[in-house]
Amino acid sequence: MSLSVENLSFRYGPKQALDQVGFALGPGFTALLGPNGAGKSTLFALLTGLFSARHGRITIAGHDMARSPRAALARMGVVFQQPTLDLDLTVRRNMLYFAALHGIWGREAERRADEALARLGMADRAAEPVRALNGGHRRRMEIARALLHHPAVLLLDEPTVGLDAAARAAIVAHVHDLADAGLTVLWATHLTDEIRPADHLLVLHQGRLRVDARADAFAPEGGLQAAFLDLTTGNGAPQ
Repeated sequence: MSLSVENLSFRYGPKQALDQVGFALGPGFTALLGPNGAGKSTLFALLTGLFSARHGRITIAGHDMARSPRAALARMGVVFQQPTLDLDLTVRRNMLYFAALHGIWGREAERRADEALARLGMADRAAEPVRALNGGHRRRMEIARALLHHPAVLLLDEPTVGLDAAARAAIVAHVHDLADAGLTVLWATHLTDEIRPADHLLVLHQGRLRVDARADAFAPEGGLQAAFLDLTTGNGAPQ
């Protein structure tokens, strides 16, 4: 498996943010669905090394996060909820700067930047300053940048926040294409329309993993939003 989480727990003082969360992911698209406050951001902070897990284990592409954090993080690409681009640099310069942070230089960095931008349909925008891009294209560029070092796992934390419907749909389609090509994707969201019936679905609620199944197995009649709301706010909600 590309990403494995075992018995992961985390507290903020008296508040239990995550409670024995566990799952294993291979290549493909996995949606991490949960309402605000479910623990998604805490989970991502642990997966990306921003927080340290005192209870549980995280393994990325065979590397234990606690024992070999640098090796584990080197196999991961991340798109955070908040943008992290330099608006005054061109798209290409942003990409090359990020490549240098990963120790990738010269012609190899240029080749990888061109390849990643092409995969996300951004090759024709390479010479433009990032400030000139709309929100959807900035997000595409951040995804392209996260692929520069050829990660095994791509994490995206609510990547469509603030985008219009057309831009959201385009980003969702692009990332599904990446997953179909063999990348392991973990996509955190609270929006059910970003999830396809064949996607692997994890539902996180009140710090606990409530669902680990195909989306169409959890909601066989296609009513994912209704099933999700029932689980988290209605009759199906845990007491």
